[in-house]
Amino acid sequence: MIRLLIAAPAAVTRAGLEALAASSPGVQLLGAYEDLSALEALRPDVVLAALPVSDLSPPSDGGHPAYVLLASGAEPPWTPEALRLGVRAILPRDASAGEILAAVEAAAAGMAVIAPPELETLLSSTPAIAAAAPVDSPLTARELEVLRMLAEGAANKTIAWKLDISEHTVKFHVASILAKLGAATRTEAVAIGVRKGLVML
Repeated sequence: MIRLLIAAPAAVTRAGLEALAASSPGVQLLGAYEDLSALEALRPDVVLAALPVSDLSPPSDGGHPAYVLLASGAEPPWTPEALRLGVRAILPRDASAGEILAAVEAAAAGMAVIAPPELETLLSSTPAIAAAAPVDSPLTARELEVLRMLAEGAANKTIAWKLDISEHTVKFHVASILAKLGAATRTEAVAIGVRKGLVML
């Protein structure tokens, strides 16, 4: 069951999104509010919001839910900052009910929903993402490289070859990544990395 919080300044938008959430048996609606003031108290899995990225801020404990944003025409493109804040989808306000629910489900599963043109723009700024991520990350630059290769499904031998290091060193990095992220498996580490904006699927 996905714990969903709705945030939208306009009452008519909130009503429409509430009706949409009620139509999905896999969604538990925690409430619909004008802003994100109830965020820390309710601790949702996903926030469906008709708000700009600039209105988002991580809770005081450093964690954050996954955000699905319904953007206005003036909404800025995807940025590394949006990913770090937990944005996992930016949809147009006229997105269909199916598209919105699919984005909510994907966000709850730790995935990001990015349209092809926006993905090209974001990928072109990969150096900026790589440089920015360690600021909020417990991982070293090398561990981030390894984590991103894990997200691509690369085996230890492949990672060792690409980074020109030994498989023993790769195993050491993987063990360190699991410990720092509090993950039990490589898959869980990747999922946590996605939620933290350290890697993209």
